[in-house]
Amino acid sequence: MARSIDNRLRRSASASRSGETGRGPATFTAFGLAAEAEALAPGLYVVATPIGNLSDMSLRALATLAAADAVLAEDTRVTKTLLAHYGITTPLVAYHEHSGDAVRARLLGRIRDGQALALVSDAGTPLVSDPGYRLVEEAIGLDLKVVPIPGASAALAALVIAGLPTDRFFFEGFLPAKAGARRARLAALAAIPGTLVLYEAPHRLSESLADAAAVLGNRQASVARELTKFYETVRRGTLAGLAELYGSEPAPRGEIVLLIGPPDPNEQAGLAAAGLEEKLLAALGQYSVKDAAAVVAGETGLPKRDVYGRALALARAAREG
Repeated sequence: MARSIDNRLRRSASASRSGETGRGPATFTAFGLAAEAEALAPGLYVVATPIGNLSDMSLRALATLAAADAVLAEDTRVTKTLLAHYGITTPLVAYHEHSGDAVRARLLGRIRDGQALALVSDAGTPLVSDPGYRLVEEAIGLDLKVVPIPGASAALAALVIAGLPTDRFFFEGFLPAKAGARRARLAALAAIPGTLVLYEAPHRLSESLADAAAVLGNRQASVARELTKFYETVRRGTLAGLAELYGSEPAPRGEIVLLIGPPDPNEQAGLAAAGLEEKLLAALGQYSVKDAAAVVAGETGLPKRDVYGRALALARAAREG
């Protein structure tokens, strides 16, 4: 999108950027050199920003932020520092989780009027445990152009260095703060056949690890802290071992990603089968055979056909006995 990089998004309008907005040419500074960014087509540009190390900013992201008519920022103070680092003077507009319908309507109106707006969060990829979904949803509903400008993501950065399976993964975001709700949510995630990727607050980390070990079993796990920053730390081990480790020292500081390995298929099948009859008997007291089998199959992860066959046998025995 810098002139030497990508000319595809040049506006068809012949008016120059400076004539439309009163600003000079859209520029940014990288590697000690100033570059002029090409004008953008009207639309909403969802721009990933660094999660810590400012060098993780892509040239395309810089050009987009420089050429946009405004940057929509979760916290304008944070984004102002980023823009200043790269010599970008695009106006900032606050857009966060408390922004209401009227704010979105004004922003979407600006896009309909021919402007290009760039959406950023405080760090990383917008909409991933950050505000922005409603704005993107409504822009799509109005048939406005929505463009991803990819880049840093704490969840993916942690996943690729965790040493856990990456062929399947499930991003959960933050677990509930209260222990009971947290354990219930972990139980709901137990049967997912992939690595779990979660964010966690530092002061709850040891408790969450202990709860995960109790609910999910002693799976392999990884804790990634302050990724791309000076104090970047990655610890790997079992859930119980990591819970004991973090419980024996002061709460860590900074941003944390917790990754939990997938269930062992053989172990899960054995555990599910062990309690199958009890679960079916309880379900048969409330549902038909078919519905009881569906409910228990969903809870245990066992094949529906096998569960249904066992449910039929139990129902028949109850009638005959």
